[in-house]
Amino acid sequence: MLTKLSTIPVITDLVRGWRKAGIFEKGIIAPSEAGTPQGGVVSPLLANIALHGMEAALVESLPKSRKPAIIRYADDFVILHEDLATLRKLKTQAEEWLATLGLNLKTVKTRITHTLNKHEGNVGFDFLGFTVRQFPTSKRHARLGFKTFIKPSKLSQQRHLAEMADVIHKHRGSNQTALLTELNPKVRGWTNYYRVCTAKKVFDRMDNQMHWKLLRWAKRRHPHKHYGWCRERYWQRKRQHLDFCDGNATLIKYAEAKIRRHVKVQGTQSPFDGDWAYWLPRLHRDPALSESVVLLLNRQKCRCGKCSLRFRADDLWAVHHIDRNRQNNQLSNLALLHNHCHDEVHRELCS
Repeated sequence: MLTKLSTIPVITDLVRGWRKAGIFEKGIIAPSEAGTPQGGVVSPLLANIALHGMEAALVESLPKSRKPAIIRYADDFVILHEDLATLRKLKTQAEEWLATLGLNLKTVKTRITHTLNKHEGNVGFDFLGFTVRQFPTSKRHARLGFKTFIKPSKLSQQRHLAEMADVIHKHRGSNQTALLTELNPKVRGWTNYYRVCTAKKVFDRMDNQMHWKLLRWAKRRHPHKHYGWCRERYWQRKRQHLDFCDGNATLIKYAEAKIRRHVKVQGTQSPFDGDWAYWLPRLHRDPALSESVVLLLNRQKCRCGKCSLRFRADDLWAVHHIDRNRQNNQLSNLALLHNHCHDEVHRELCS
């Protein structure tokens, strides 16, 4: 949608008053003023329950030819429309709808901006850790005269680098293996989240930043050695570039993550409606899945390696090592099983 028209989004957040709950015990409710903590596992569920129907109410308030696009995640939402006056009207209607629930918009997080031109000192917007902006291009290269780019936000990059710096500082007295054990899952998780957008340049920057952070870590361990010696000690040359490696484990590089575009789910589809003809092919394109899991899904035609039943979109699965050697990650030694099938296989092997 952003690639079809230049949009003016409104970015909003809600006051968390609805999170206040109570303790129910022996038929008596004891009110709690603390409420549900932000970031708790039940918090997004409560937001979805409380705000169900808001998007439909706002969309139906306008004629079909001028309907807005509304994207909501828990209590954060963005309203997209090309007309500023209509957008202000929608903002007022959203406030009125929320007032019926005793809620109101958080003023400091609610603003109107434009994705292409400067509006109120802002261009583009951040949402869920992504920055959405449009940039002008020549008519020869883009029919609309602009292109839409979605990148990891600067705040998200800074937050992640600060987290990685804390991990490196915590392991200033640890060996290289212990450091790699904690760094790799964080790198993998961050790249899997952001590889659905235009993130290649950001990934290159992250690799560069991590290189200097780790080089300072190595220099601290050997204060009387020069930087060249530290590189020779903790880095190995592989595939024509240096890798932070202890001989067995290697630090995952951000830039090695393949960009895999996200395919939007149709608004009327749900994993619980039983339409597996729609959901099963999406398993192959899920950016949250590792490359090995995608290859196994293709090889096994979306079927469990033990019971041969098709994987469903909400199934839990595990990667089984056929020879029971977890260090052998050759594709020929792996099989994708349901979690309960995986447990059953290991019970049979142990009996």
